[in-house]
Amino acid sequence: MKAKFNKYWLIPIALLLAIGVYYLPPVHSRLAWRVDAVRVQIIYFFNPPDEVVFEPSGETPLTVETAVATARAEYMLTLTPQFTPTVTPTTGPTARPTITSTPLPAAVNLEGVVYVDQHERWNYCGPANITMALNFWSWKGNRDDVAKIVKPGSGDTKVNFIDRSKDDKNVMPYELVDFVNENTEYRALMRHGGDENLVKRLIAAGFPVVVEKGYYEHDTTGKISWLGHYLFTTGYDDARGGFIVQDAYTKPGKNLLSDYATYLEGWRAFNYQFMVVYPPEREAEVLALLGPWVDENWAAQHALELAEKDIQSLNDNNLFFAWFNKGTSHVLLKQYVDAATAYDQAFSTYAKWDEKERERPYRIMWYQTGPYFAYYYSARYADVISLADTTLFDPANKKGRTLEESLLWRGRAYYMAGNTQAAIDDYRAALRIHVNWGPAVQALQDLGLQP
Repeated sequence: MKAKFNKYWLIPIALLLAIGVYYLPPVHSRLAWRVDAVRVQIIYFFNPPDEVVFEPSGETPLTVETAVATARAEYMLTLTPQFTPTVTPTTGPTARPTITSTPLPAAVNLEGVVYVDQHERWNYCGPANITMALNFWSWKGNRDDVAKIVKPGSGDTKVNFIDRSKDDKNVMPYELVDFVNENTEYRALMRHGGDENLVKRLIAAGFPVVVEKGYYEHDTTGKISWLGHYLFTTGYDDARGGFIVQDAYTKPGKNLLSDYATYLEGWRAFNYQFMVVYPPEREAEVLALLGPWVDENWAAQHALELAEKDIQSLNDNNLFFAWFNKGTSHVLLKQYVDAATAYDQAFSTYAKWDEKERERPYRIMWYQTGPYFAYYYSARYADVISLADTTLFDPANKKGRTLEESLLWRGRAYYMAGNTQAAIDDYRAALRIHVNWGPAVQALQDLGLQP
């Protein structure tokens, strides 16, 4: 008599086969980031991260210890990555240049754009966009070539690079600019306080522009969530009323039209920051096109003026970004106490955020670290620690969010507060996210320790 076949044995066999197929490298690289994104969104549904609010104390202890610590902090400023690139153009006028009023064409769509997406990778917006900017000038590298430098991960060669680099949630603009200047034959620069006409002028002269912007989208919880994003801008069309952009995230993302109002609203969230990549032999042309933006201090002061105008003209949730930009502009000008005051106002507005339609932009400290500069160099170390704690908290990860910048600043603040071991732990944690990262290496060496 034949044994009766039990079809239910097929279920565990099928599951094992599915798991085996999932971990095949070609399949895993395509699906892992999607699976992880769904897992995180499910956890966030029950533990909304936007409900965790940082409340600055505003207190600066006026003691001898504070004075000594502040003096040390000023020294450490020279070792800290800034908002501007470490490699800047060496030529160009010293006086403030002027811009000739040459009429711009009504439409420009640059040819030779090679579209690069960020899909099948974690947090690849930065590498994808700077790859597009470089490929436009015939660079032969790809997004992974960029990522291996700007987000190398833990450095554990036993782990696939794509997997080990995923924990670095964001690549800062200065990292992208430094990559171009230090690892390619091309040049790059970055400024704040840009405007619509400047972007058009650069594009009309043949220079595409990378901007950093904020945008809202529905997540799996049904909320409208805010995220930061780079956008490669390669044309404009006044008749259609927008810029032509290459969006590495959207499907399809090539040659999209971003209407001027939407583009500027998103750009405002990042203090109108922009980057330009160009061949070194065309540097003088770029500097002439920039006009007064050649001077970084002028650009920062201009961004401050734009923020102050926005504070007067905007209301409700939009005021958060206006006050945040004011703080960022003061940081660029090294006016740290003024910056801290502006950020205090921004976080006060954040706490009152109307979440009926859009959740709080809790990710903003993933992309912009100005408040750490402001509070740290104002000797408000408790606020640095509290803000970093809030930023690093992640209900989807018991170890917290993997943001090396927040770990670095919390470590510095711990050290100033007298907790050297906590500082060391944070520096080493930052290096597990970004191996050989200069600021964390330097911080350990200052303490007589090896990375």
